[in-house]
Amino acid sequence: MSKKIANFADYKTRVIASNLISGDSRETCEANTPDFINLKMQFSANQIAAMIGGKVEGDGNVAVSTFAKIEEGHPGALSFLANPKYAHYIYQTKSSIVLVKDDFVAEHPIEATLIRVADPYATMAMLLDVAAEAIEPKYRGIEQPVYIAEGVKLPDDVYVGAFAYIGRGVKIGKGVKIFPQTYIGDNVTVGDNSVLKPGVKIYHNCRIGERCVLHSGCVIGADGFGFAPTESGYKKIPQLGNVVIEDDVELGANTTVDRAMMGSTVVGRGTKLDNLVQIAHNCRIGEHTVMAAQVGVAGSTKVGDRCMFGGQVGLAGHITVGDRVQIGAQSGIASSVASDSRVMGSPAIDMKKYARNLVYEKNLGELYERVKKLENSANNNK
Repeated sequence: MSKKIANFADYKTRVIASNLISGDSRETCEANTPDFINLKMQFSANQIAAMIGGKVEGDGNVAVSTFAKIEEGHPGALSFLANPKYAHYIYQTKSSIVLVKDDFVAEHPIEATLIRVADPYATMAMLLDVAAEAIEPKYRGIEQPVYIAEGVKLPDDVYVGAFAYIGRGVKIGKGVKIFPQTYIGDNVTVGDNSVLKPGVKIYHNCRIGERCVLHSGCVIGADGFGFAPTESGYKKIPQLGNVVIEDDVELGANTTVDRAMMGSTVVGRGTKLDNLVQIAHNCRIGEHTVMAAQVGVAGSTKVGDRCMFGGQVGLAGHITVGDRVQIGAQSGIASSVASDSRVMGSPAIDMKKYARNLVYEKNLGELYERVKKLENSANNNK
C-alpha cells in the first residue's frame, strides 16, 4: 500500500508540474494580494488507473475533469461506490468513471467506465487531495492591515490575512497559513504547515502542532469552567494551564478546547473533531480519535486512542474511556468505559443490548394491550 501511495505522490507531482508548464487555465494574482494558482485539469481513465494502481473496465480513454456523487453523476465526472446502499445508482449514474471495489459484481449493464481498486473511498480521498492541491488558491505573503508584535519572526513562506493579530513571543512554523481576523495570543506556538482559518482565536501559551487545521470560529485556550461555591456565590478558580494540540489534528468550525486549571488540556495526534465540539479543561483526548458534531466532554475526562463518537454524545467529568471505544449518537456516558466497548443510550449500555431493548420498547403498546386483555379475562372468570 505504501508503495502505491509513493507512486501516486510522484505521479501527482509530475501532473501538476506539466499543467504549470503548459499554463492550462492558469491564473495568477499578484500586486497587493497573495499569489494563487487555479488549475483546470482533465484525466483519462487510463491515467487515473496509472496513478492509483487500478484496473480499467470499459473505455480507458474517457476523460473527467470534476467529481460528483454517484447519485448526482453527469458526463465528465468521476464518482465512487463504497457503500452497498448506493449500489443501485451505478446502473443509473451519468458519471463517466466510477471507482469500485476489486470484487464488485455487476448485476445489470453499466454505462460508466469502471476502475477497480482495493478501497474506493480511500482512493477517492487521494484523488481529491490531488485536485485540492492543484485548484485551491495558493496563499502567500502578508496582507494589510495586520498586527505583528515586535520581535516575532515569520518564515518567508507564511500567509497572514488582513486584520490578524499575532502577539508577543509567538513562534510560527514554515508554511503556516493564518487567515483574516485570526487572533494568536502571547507565547503561542504554531507548527509547520498548520492552517488557521478565518476567525480562529488562540489564547496565550497554547501550542498547535504541525499540519493542523483549525476551522473558523475555533477557540483554543479559553478558561475552563471552574468555580468554587462559597456563601456569597461562586468564586472563579484561575485557569493557569494551557492547551496542547498535537500534530495532524483537525478541529471543525466553532469547536472549543478549554485551557487546563493546571498542566495541559491535550488533543492527541491525528484526532479529528467535527463542528461544535466542546473539550473541557484538563481533558486528554487520545490519538486518532474522531468525534461528530456537538459532542461534549466534561472536565478531567480521559479518552483513549482510535475512539469513535457519534453526534451529541455527552461525557461526564473525571471518567476514563478506553481505546477503540465506539459510542452511538446522543448517548450519555456517566461512568468509565472499558477499551473495545460499543455502547449507546442514556445512560449508555452495550450497543447490542440497546438494540434489543429498543425492539421491546417499540412493542410496549401491544404488550400493554395483551396484558390488559388477560387481566380482564381473569377478572371475568372470577
